[in-house]
Amino acid sequence: MKLTVWTYEGPPHVGAMRVATAMKGLHYVLHAPQGDTYADLLFTMIERRNHRPPVTYTTFQARDLGSDTAQLFKTACLEAYDRFQPQALIVGSSCTAELIQDDPGGMSETLGLPIPVVPLELPSYQRKENFGADETFFQVVRALARPMDRTARPTANLIGPTALGFRHRDDITEVTALLEEMGISVNVCAPYGATPGDLTDLGAAHFNVLMYPETGESACRWMERELGQPFTKTVPIGVGATRDFIEEVAKLAGVEPKIDSERLRLPWYSASVDSTYLTGKRVFIFGDGTHVASAARIARDEMGFEVAGLGCYNREMARPIRALARDYGVEPLITDDYLEVEAAIETVAPELILGTQMERHIGKRLGIPCAVISAPVHVQDFPARYSPQMGIEGANVIFDTWVHPLVMGLEEHLLTMFREDFEFHDEAGPSHHGGKAKPRIENEEPQMPGSVEVVWLPAAEKELKKIPFFVRGKAKRNTETFAAERGTREISVETLYEAKAHYAR
Repeated sequence: MKLTVWTYEGPPHVGAMRVATAMKGLHYVLHAPQGDTYADLLFTMIERRNHRPPVTYTTFQARDLGSDTAQLFKTACLEAYDRFQPQALIVGSSCTAELIQDDPGGMSETLGLPIPVVPLELPSYQRKENFGADETFFQVVRALARPMDRTARPTANLIGPTALGFRHRDDITEVTALLEEMGISVNVCAPYGATPGDLTDLGAAHFNVLMYPETGESACRWMERELGQPFTKTVPIGVGATRDFIEEVAKLAGVEPKIDSERLRLPWYSASVDSTYLTGKRVFIFGDGTHVASAARIARDEMGFEVAGLGCYNREMARPIRALARDYGVEPLITDDYLEVEAAIETVAPELILGTQMERHIGKRLGIPCAVISAPVHVQDFPARYSPQMGIEGANVIFDTWVHPLVMGLEEHLLTMFREDFEFHDEAGPSHHGGKAKPRIENEEPQMPGSVEVVWLPAAEKELKKIPFFVRGKAKRNTETFAAERGTREISVETLYEAKAHYAR
């Protein structure tokens, strides 16, 4: 067993909570011990929801294990129905309750409730949160959706947005506007905002828009097979992807592609004079597979960055991310261990991290700016303002979000100009990183391979400080490695420039 302080994904029943909390009229009865009842904390505090999640727990205790825990579950189901009067129930076990093998699905069938009851079989010790959300929504759709006549005018279902999703609320608004501009209405958006009754009407749409593969692909594949509804393969995050999405939707709906580019500012801003300093900035990208793939395309093709590393934590997306890494010429990182991610970032030494809440903390420790692009996130990434990631406005938001953590061109110039000033010396760091920011502590006399101890001469140290602070650490390590490999014990100015020439080849 491996203990951890942070985790990128919770167990699969948390994914089921995300679906239940996103919907209306759906209630989740969870067979769980006392201590597993943390849904309120997740959704009301982190996502700032103004209502409690629709979850009822059995909350059995250790003393109950010697008696009939199955009866506790049946009682919880009946009480949840009487109190909340939901349109449908989903039932399942937490990871701890799974061990006592009470079979919530089988028990719920004996209750004779007058509403659909959907049992969930979520392997708590093999799979994780995103799988739980995807599987839960698939099972609910399979239980409720039926073939029916299509609507008279072109319509689409928006599939995948859930509670606790990264900017899902605002992405729905943006994608809906993109579709309406082409004369396509939204039939059902699910799970976010849908009722079980709405899911019975899914079959009326002409096609499905798969917004988030992590949480909606299984349902889309089932509807393609059973309801004859094709689904989109392009996630409209970024300028290029949004244009590709419009073309794909137009073909599915049989309409002319149309997009209002007047609101689009990212391309011009990226090419403007003050933004040319962005070109070649090295970025490390990590998060869920969908947002990582989108971010890599934006970083390279729309912002002029160099992708120095990328990876994802959800193993269901490992194959496409490995293929993407080959295209970008970097080594893929597929892991859910944040310590491995930190070690990889420290090795690559990028100028910017695009990641999750985890990488935000890693960036603070390493002194590297970070912009959040993916769940898991904390409360500050559920803003009150309109802040989508998808579509036209999403591209504008992404430009602002990614650029602001970096040192702007003028500030970078001034930091260089006044590096010896008592107030603006570069060890103080950029103003927007905090006035008391401290640089990463480097070993003054590191022990290098071959037991060669290297010492920096004063002139070389002074010259090293002329290198911009955000790449100085890597330049220092490269120079020390270069000197150690050649048996050089003292690093002079000449050694510094020889190392620079060596690594520039």
